[in-house]
Amino acid sequence: MNQAYESIKTGLKQAISHTKGEPVKAIVHEVSPLDVKAIRSQVGMTQREFAASFGISLGTLRHWEQGDRQPHGPARVLLNVLAKRPEVVLDVLAPRT
Repeated sequence: MNQAYESIKTGLKQAISHTKGEPVKAIVHEVSPLDVKAIRSQVGMTQREFAASFGISLGTLRHWEQGDRQPHGPARVLLNVLAKRPEVVLDVLAPRT
């Protein structure tokens, strides 16, 4: 258990140093905000269509587009794929005849 304690202690010291703007050895991941409205426009859907197509509540979509909230987890991944390769996502979701 001593190793776990030392690892946590080191991580906390690095986090405190990072918040003070001091250089740290830890890897810091910056997450840039997504422009959800631009992604939706690129796909060519209304808010209602987009929300229904991707299983997002209309209220949540509106908060994302207004910048009140940012998507996280699987929603963020889906939006990133939509931004870069919309045709792949739309093809997978298209009904097969």
